[in-house]
Amino acid sequence: MKKSKSERWMVFAFYAFAICFALICLYPFALVLLSSLTEETSLQRFGYSLFPHKFSISAYKAIFSTSTIPRAYLVTLFVTVVGTTLSLLITSTVAYALSGKRLYYAGSLAFFFYFTMMFSGGLVSQYILITKYLHLQNSIWVYIIPALFGPWNMFLMRNFFNDIPNELFESAKLEGAGELRLLFRIALPLSLPALATIGLFYALGYWSMWTPALLYVENPDLYTLQYIIMQIIRNINIAQTIAIQGAAQSSTAVAPAYTVRLATAMVTVGPIIFLYPFLQRYFVGGLKVGAIKG
Repeated sequence: MKKSKSERWMVFAFYAFAICFALICLYPFALVLLSSLTEETSLQRFGYSLFPHKFSISAYKAIFSTSTIPRAYLVTLFVTVVGTTLSLLITSTVAYALSGKRLYYAGSLAFFFYFTMMFSGGLVSQYILITKYLHLQNSIWVYIIPALFGPWNMFLMRNFFNDIPNELFESAKLEGAGELRLLFRIALPLSLPALATIGLFYALGYWSMWTPALLYVENPDLYTLQYIIMQIIRNINIAQTIAIQGAAQSSTAVAPAYTVRLATAMVTVGPIIFLYPFLQRYFVGGLKVGAIKG
């Protein structure tokens, strides 16, 4: 159907606005990336620029010449992969149990989970629970176990399970399938959009986690990548220490203290940015279906 002139102008305006907004969002990212590829002396002399006066990768050499960032990378990758996998398993099993008419007290249990979304015991009670009763301090599991289950994600998954026709489950039960087989052979394969959606939520949460390192971890070998970058951004001395160590091992003339901060930021956000395009086609559909269905 042919569009009128005013409609074409409106479409053009929408696309122009979207492109301008995307460029505005990309500008800080590009500025940090290109500045991290600038020589330290050039950055100090000319400041931040989209066009580096002198190209250099000494900051990235300094980062990976020391054990601090690579070790934190391994900790963060382990927490993200293991935590996301366990969270998806627990969230999907709870959501499956509360979906449909499988439990007699499903409504009361759902209200219990909903209540925890509205009210919290606070930081003090959480600290006492983790240190005095669970004894998770100075353990890598302090990042995973307290964040294993998210009620909002569970409700999203439950609503998606409710959208699956009950006839599929009934026919499988007639063939002798149990609840576990119904979950792993029918419910989960039909719920890939929901799994991708809440999986992305969990992965972002685990990847961005640094508060447990501040409160419960004293062993530097268990620091996460986000906690390291938080320290670097707040304290230039830490960045200088990493830069000096890296410069000594890579024979760099000038210790790239400022560019190390920028390079660390890029190294931190890189993997999680590339994760989203692979899940994008599932993300929107899963979010819409899970949010609309009651």
